[in-house]
Amino acid sequence: MSTPPFEPVTDDDVRIVTAQLGRPARDVVGIPARCACGAPTVVATAPRLSDGTPFPTLYYLCHPGATAAVSTLEATGVMAEFTRRLADEPELRAAHQRAHDAYLADREGLGHVPEIAHVTAGGMPERVKCLHALVGHALAAGPGVNVLGDLALELAAWSPDVCRCPDWLADADAVADADAAADADRATGPADGATASGAPARGEPGHGG
Repeated sequence: MSTPPFEPVTDDDVRIVTAQLGRPARDVVGIPARCACGAPTVVATAPRLSDGTPFPTLYYLCHPGATAAVSTLEATGVMAEFTRRLADEPELRAAHQRAHDAYLADREGLGHVPEIAHVTAGGMPERVKCLHALVGHALAAGPGVNVLGDLALELAAWSPDVCRCPDWLADADAVADADAAADADRATGPADGATASGAPARGEPGHGG
């Protein structure tokens, strides 16, 4: 687990995150948390993307096993329960505010972006709207920083201490090969008898008759 400044990101880290997400990893500045095997579980993204877009989510949960487990937990109504607890428990509410402040401080260390200067993630500091964001922060910062993220991680059917990872680099190669094939198809244009959209040309049989 780590917060800024991060260790340098390797090419393999970026390839694995790309395979985990199923899309190119953007503007990666660190890998704050890893599985027991060393594979990324949380990716840190620059607060301003290379295209100029402000990006408030510093800590992004990228491990598919973790994201699936947290999605399952969200479906049980835990977010509503946590939000009610924030309203009823002053100490928990204060802890959620401290998590918000810590998140802002971490992101500010990577660069000031005025458009998101007071915005964090996951509903902080008033409510809970995304457990993935809170768990990502908890995994990166360590126990006690994001208390609700810690609680969600305890309830989720996944642990960073138990590795169930596939061969991520092999998966990354498969994603790269698929992207290369798609680029080649686009470069050569539609096949004979098809429109530019890939649909059958007028007068030819199509899907569904």
